[in-house]
Amino acid sequence: MYTLSYSYKPWTNRKAIADGADIKSYIEDIAEESGITHNIRFKRKVTNASWSTADALWTVTAVHSDAQGNEQEETFQARLLSVCAGYYSYDEGHRPEFPNEKAFSGEIVHPQFWPADLDYSGKHVVVIGSGATAVTLVPAMAQTAAHVTMLQRSPSYIASRPQRDAIAQTLQKWLPMQTAHSLTRWKNVALTAFFYRVARNKPDMFKERLIHMAKTQVGPDVDMKHFTPSYKPWDQRLCAVPDGDLFHDLRAGRASVVTDTIESFTEKGIRLTSGEELQADIIVTATGLKLNAMGDVKMTIDDKPVAFGDCMSYKGMMLSDIPNLVLTFGYTNASWTLKAELTSNYTCRLLRYMDSKGHRIAVARRDPSVGIQPFLDFTSGYVQRAEGMLPKQGDRKPWQVHQNYFADKMTIQYARVDDGVMQFQ
Repeated sequence: MYTLSYSYKPWTNRKAIADGADIKSYIEDIAEESGITHNIRFKRKVTNASWSTADALWTVTAVHSDAQGNEQEETFQARLLSVCAGYYSYDEGHRPEFPNEKAFSGEIVHPQFWPADLDYSGKHVVVIGSGATAVTLVPAMAQTAAHVTMLQRSPSYIASRPQRDAIAQTLQKWLPMQTAHSLTRWKNVALTAFFYRVARNKPDMFKERLIHMAKTQVGPDVDMKHFTPSYKPWDQRLCAVPDGDLFHDLRAGRASVVTDTIESFTEKGIRLTSGEELQADIIVTATGLKLNAMGDVKMTIDDKPVAFGDCMSYKGMMLSDIPNLVLTFGYTNASWTLKAELTSNYTCRLLRYMDSKGHRIAVARRDPSVGIQPFLDFTSGYVQRAEGMLPKQGDRKPWQVHQNYFADKMTIQYARVDDGVMQFQ
């Protein structure tokens, strides 16, 4: 949380890995303190965004429902459009169809659409998946469920992280809160970057260390094949579990992990390819998320549709040949807010520069000599499924997506706005 929180607003909660309610409260407090809550149009869905070069304006169309449930349309106009929609679909997750699902007599739940009244107390639960959602759900449900089984097709790297940052708490005792927050933030940024570099440069050593730490926590009775992925660290995301909660539940017998594939659902649970049958009252399909581009907003430039998969990312925050558009896209190997703050600060610099020079349009024109590379260097299924809809990155600056805070700080915060690539009118 010391890097997920904002640099100017100290995170004062003692939990370094916080839950959703605490994070929401923190964001709401900042919105109130900054006086922006009343400027937010809640419960709107943006459907279209069209750019007019003649007017140098974006026209954005959004829909919302009135008190009677009737859908109404609104339009907004702006000189610059900033898209902060993330890259996951809010309307649907990745939900494969399993054989014979209708035979199951219990309840099937997808985490993205969690029923508020779901009661799993005293029940047997199977969670399908091995990613961040699954490793978060299993220990949470294991506290009251009769038993929780994590069913994975293949393992993920899972590392225990302390829920409280001892260094942060020591600094807060002796230093002003903002100073302690800044020092802790930089410490965590540096450590994250260091361990990521080690993982990429010495993957075998890093893999061995991760598996050893998991084995120490999970105990001798759990087969380590469940925690030994076939891929290199950071080819896919690493999962962090606060204070090893998942490992503790496995060791205590409140939860278990099975690595196998699904043959079919049955009336009482899931039959595996190995022939084993998992008994379940509830099945949770933590099978992943669905990526989208720009929040599924349909975009046009002078009435011509934009295909985001054909665009190239400029500094990881603007798109080639799309004027006055900023895209907030955080890190895959660090906290999202780090890149979001750099992007926001650059947006302010860009607007101030345009105002000072009397410019109305800023656009990064595509250089055909720049080589094309994938936007995300990940082998995860959700990334591979969406590769065609995501923009590309280039093989040299300023078209590269660094996934490195220090590199981005130099190329975004300290580099010139008028860098020879960005063109102004």
